[in-house]
Amino acid sequence: MFHRRPHGLNTLIGEAGDSLAKLNALDGFSRSILVGIVPLLALEALGSKQAVTLAYLLGSIMTLMITLNFATLERLLQRRWVVTLGGGFSIVAALILYLGDELEFAVGIGLRSAAASLFSVCLSLYIMDYIGKQALTRIESRRMVYNGAAWLIGPSLGIWLWNNSAPWTPFLAAALGACAMLAYFWRLRLGPNKIVRKANRLSANPLKVIPRYFKQPALCIAYLITLSRSMFWVALFVYGPIYAVEADLPNWVAGGLLSVASGLLFFSPLCRSLADKFGSRSIIIAGQLIAGLSVSMLFLIGEAQPIGLVFWVVAAVGAAMLDVLGNIPFMRLVKARERTEMTMIFSTWREGSELMTPLVAAVILTVAPFHMFYLFLGGLLVVATFASTYLPRRL
Repeated sequence: MFHRRPHGLNTLIGEAGDSLAKLNALDGFSRSILVGIVPLLALEALGSKQAVTLAYLLGSIMTLMITLNFATLERLLQRRWVVTLGGGFSIVAALILYLGDELEFAVGIGLRSAAASLFSVCLSLYIMDYIGKQALTRIESRRMVYNGAAWLIGPSLGIWLWNNSAPWTPFLAAALGACAMLAYFWRLRLGPNKIVRKANRLSANPLKVIPRYFKQPALCIAYLITLSRSMFWVALFVYGPIYAVEADLPNWVAGGLLSVASGLLFFSPLCRSLADKFGSRSIIIAGQLIAGLSVSMLFLIGEAQPIGLVFWVVAAVGAAMLDVLGNIPFMRLVKARERTEMTMIFSTWREGSELMTPLVAAVILTVAPFHMFYLFLGGLLVVATFASTYLPRRL
């Protein structure tokens, strides 16, 4: 049976894409406000990079358990309530991170990550439901521009509020951002066009789906692309602010680093144009190679130095290219009849990256200096580069 999109959306691709992009930006803004604060606050409260790494590791395990049960959540609550649950997680996480200490940090980090994961899975399903394959690159580019605006403002705003107002202000701003996302989401559902409608499919048990996913080589490569890309972003958002502080720079530089890196998403239309000219596969390969080599330079530098921020930003250029195009291999190669089940597995790249990044860092810290972690991450991105050469040329 051919997959059919909801009636009327063939004439609403532009409107649907624009609405979903705005929804994604509201969610991104809510999360970006605290992204530079949480690792610095955790370092201050827990006292060491090792303890911060452990807190993120525990939080990622919690998130993975929630995401792998997405099928159950969607079956019990339906997709619209899963989105709402994710927004609720964001609000509760902001409260816990403000009031909590030690173990509570791990819970707050886990809830923040779980909120992002649930939203990401649902958004990916909505995009594939409502946007044709040929329009995916254009819609993803627009989504990255909107998201870039949110992430350009959020990290610096969060650090500024933390330094210049009451300590609770950025946490309140993050919670209000999540409320705004939920309000817009329900407006889309209940408004005259009802862009985001009721899902009409149920997910399968992940234990039955995982083997079927990883038997498909193209989907395995798609997973590696997004996993390695996401591990870079996890490293940047967790260890980037700490890197800036360890390089004896003021904490506002940490927020600036994250804002500049996120602002690179404004170049999404350029990336889309390059993909139209040279092919998505070629741009994906180039982005991975740029990110991998730049991260490897951090290993060569060794201990944190101001010059290292340059390589963080250059690596973010490559990662931003992957943000625009990294999901395209999966979206174009997944079978229509398996979209919900395969998306549930594919979307665990977020949890996989948030689990593997602190886990690898924790292992390395027990036997070697931390900058060895950059060698591992750079090597992984280079491996993903070679794997991407096996994707179809006309991606």
